[in-house]
Amino acid sequence: MPRKAPQPHLAAGGREGRGVTYRFEDFVLDPEQRQLRRGDTVVPISPRYFDALHLLVAEAGQLVTKDRLLSEVWAGVPVTDEALTQCVRTLRRELGDQASAPRFIATATKHGYRFIAPVSRLGAEEPAREAGVVGFALGGAAGAGLAGVAGGLLYGSLAMPGASMGGASVLSVLLVINVAIGLVGGFGVALGMALGRASLARAGVGRDLGLVIGGAVGGLATGAVCKLFALDLFALLFGAAPTAMTGGAEGLALGATVAAGAVVGARAGRGRLAPVLGAGLAGAAAGAAIILLGGRLMGDSLELLSATFRASRLTLGPLDGGWSRVALGAVEGFGFGAGVIGGARLGWRQLAGARPR
Repeated sequence: MPRKAPQPHLAAGGREGRGVTYRFEDFVLDPEQRQLRRGDTVVPISPRYFDALHLLVAEAGQLVTKDRLLSEVWAGVPVTDEALTQCVRTLRRELGDQASAPRFIATATKHGYRFIAPVSRLGAEEPAREAGVVGFALGGAAGAGLAGVAGGLLYGSLAMPGASMGGASVLSVLLVINVAIGLVGGFGVALGMALGRASLARAGVGRDLGLVIGGAVGGLATGAVCKLFALDLFALLFGAAPTAMTGGAEGLALGATVAAGAVVGARAGRGRLAPVLGAGLAGAAAGAAIILLGGRLMGDSLELLSATFRASRLTLGPLDGGWSRVALGAVEGFGFGAGVIGGARLGWRQLAGARPR
């Protein structure tokens, strides 16, 4: 039965920076000129098949699923699996390749295809890569900041019934705190992911592993630095500081699991929101686990501040129960994970014309 491919994950030609060409054996693939050359001879290839080859070569060494090929090459066009099979058969013929003993395109039965020949990237890809890193980090900050708005509204609604000060004041303060923490945390995790992916890819190590390691390092660094700053600030202003606030350990756990969830979601290949949902669910699991293991996230840290400073008029009464704290930790983790990855992917696409898989 024909099926309609989902909307494209990225625009054709947006996988690398402008001017980038790919060399493998005696072939050169030039996406900007939309040519495949063998020596001085241009190999004739249809536009759609060229896009398929471009995707495979750009992701050399990585599995490209059938769903992803259909999404990015046949965007919105009803096709059958036979169309994809014919495409790969034609590409192999033009490359002088064989399915039984592949030199270029290997089949992962029932899953997709992998370009297995060594590929050299030539040309001006660094400006786009740098713009992509910046876009990924800024987008992650913006997405987590939006999640912070939701968190501020949630905690404001929990605090207002028992607040001794005006409800608007309580809500405003909690909104500012949550948005600020979201912006900083999202920026740190997203920047770590982007740098980790780029660094490990350049070293020939899997880019997905780079995302996870980078997310962990970014979360650890951001959490630790923010905690040190907060402790010094409280000690300076009030002469005391709640040392058990959320910090580096929680940041590491959230950063690593959110990145891993995004990778798993992307590998599932079920639409553009799959990585966002994967990151959100992974963040929810991490948030719940952090609370169960004795760690703290935003809600617990606010409660700790209230307990440390007796004159505080902040109270989050509904958090008295253990399972309500676990549930709130899961909600925090989901919002942070989905916000970071959703914003980061959008930011990458806007500034670099591409985004990670």
